[in-house]
Amino acid sequence: MAGVLVLAGTPIGQAGDAPPRLAAELSGADVVAAEDTRRLKRLCTDLDITLSGRVVSYFEGNEQARTPALLEALLAGDRVVLVTDAGMPSVSDPGYRLVAAAVEHDVRVTAVPGPSAVLTALAVSGLPVDRFCFEGFLPRKAGERGRRLAALAAEERTMVFFEAPHRTEAALAAMADAFGDDRPAAVCRELTKTHEEVRRGPLGDLVGWAADGVRGEVTVVVEGSSGAPAVAGDPGSLRAAVADLEAAGSTRKEAIAEVAKRAGLPKREVYDVVHR
Repeated sequence: MAGVLVLAGTPIGQAGDAPPRLAAELSGADVVAAEDTRRLKRLCTDLDITLSGRVVSYFEGNEQARTPALLEALLAGDRVVLVTDAGMPSVSDPGYRLVAAAVEHDVRVTAVPGPSAVLTALAVSGLPVDRFCFEGFLPRKAGERGRRLAALAAEERTMVFFEAPHRTEAALAAMADAFGDDRPAAVCRELTKTHEEVRRGPLGDLVGWAADGVRGEVTVVVEGSSGAPAVAGDPGSLRAAVADLEAAGSTRKEAIAEVAKRAGLPKREVYDVVHR
């Protein structure tokens, strides 16, 4: 009979947050696939457990090459436990390829539910939680990042993003450009750790805060669009929408920002059309 693939959630901060089943699964596994074997060793020390199975590394650089061997172990009847550095495997971490391969070969896949930076940040953000979407990491290149965010300008659900600390200021600035300076958001840093910090406020204010530098693991939560009517992206429609908002009392800057948000375009592009 085929074995079982266990996706095991690990603490995103304090070891005491480890789910109760984690120790039992790790100590009883035939194979433990770990994103970082050194972190796995520290976790086992914190949980006071000894591994009896084989330990292999399984990270972004070798995920594709190592998946066939792990699938072979599963098909041979092994219980394979997959852990990543923090949180749930497959959520912006290694795991998807192995899960897909296991499913394709009718291998049972189960999970040890554990902490998640996505849900933790969403819960403490103070933003609407009834409907949300997870967008992972934004593209590193400014142009690609701007296009991704422009496509999300009309998204009505609360959005959750992961970001590297050294790119947080640029990401927040791009969000402010795409969504508007006044869009409510929260930057959650070092969740559940000693130096946990949650900064809430309009995106424009958060850009200023991030200018001083951001350290640690970062999760950004942004409120969704208010659902205002969309605006077509042709020049005539953009000019007309800006004129309508100005006639209603908005400043030109405010009107351009609002139309850019509704059209899913960068503010600079709308500005150029209006002033052409």
